[in-house]
Amino acid sequence: MPLVTTTRPATSLTIRPATDDDWPLLWPVVEAVVREGETYVYPLDLTSDQAREVWMERPPGATVVAESADGTVLGTAKMGPNRPGHGDHVGTASFMVAPAARGLGVGRALGERVVAWHRERGFHGIQFNAVVESNAPAVRLWRSLGFAIIGTVPGAFRSPAHGYVGLHVMYLDLT
Repeated sequence: MPLVTTTRPATSLTIRPATDDDWPLLWPVVEAVVREGETYVYPLDLTSDQAREVWMERPPGATVVAESADGTVLGTAKMGPNRPGHGDHVGTASFMVAPAARGLGVGRALGERVVAWHRERGFHGIQFNAVVESNAPAVRLWRSLGFAIIGTVPGAFRSPAHGYVGLHVMYLDLT
């Protein structure tokens, strides 16, 4: 994957492929998002080793790092086929942005890169399986990138702040 450099209102951002050596820099971002408990179904006590197994995609998938000009990791995304075999023409992705970098365009830049990655590889669409209903910034972002909510599983997510909330299935047609 080529390097992508973009300028956003508050930061200069580079998105590049993640390597195994990046994990010590990615773990604090992943840990912060997981411990908040508001956007992923991962257990709150997820360890670094468990998270690494889940987050660091192997081919045909990929994991990327979003970093500032000084090398600070601001976010990460992982992407690949949503299902194997007869379902591998539809992709999926997951995103995490460091708490201090939220609102700076990191999520949008990662989202744009993920959409481009799937297009470049001929995927027919991208399906997000579990977008937490109460995560309004993410829902707003994905809608602005063309994703539609195609269904919601009521009460499927137990939010520490909001109680039982729905999980949206969101889809972007790439054909």
